[in-house]
Amino acid sequence: MTDSKPPAPQKHNPLHGLTLEFILTELVAHYGWAGLHEHVALNCFVSEPSIKSSLKLLRKTPWAREKIEGLYGFMLRERKRGASLYQRKVVRDGEG
Repeated sequence: MTDSKPPAPQKHNPLHGLTLEFILTELVAHYGWAGLHEHVALNCFVSEPSIKSSLKLLRKTPWAREKIEGLYGFMLRERKRGASLYQRKVVRDGEG
């Protein structure tokens, strides 16, 4: 009899439970296709870009997927920093 334990929850992994399609859609909404190409130079982001064609490439190319996942983590940190800077400014200016 084997002891099968459920996988440990990934509390500190911001990518846990997110699909590659969701991540790519968020990045395109934030940076746009041209901006995404500036961060990760892939032709699928400039030559008739689409979510479908980009997902196809990213699923076949592990290094490109890692770069996209890393960029998503950077975007999350950037957003968090921006929100905290805004909150500090509001409190300092007496609006909060």
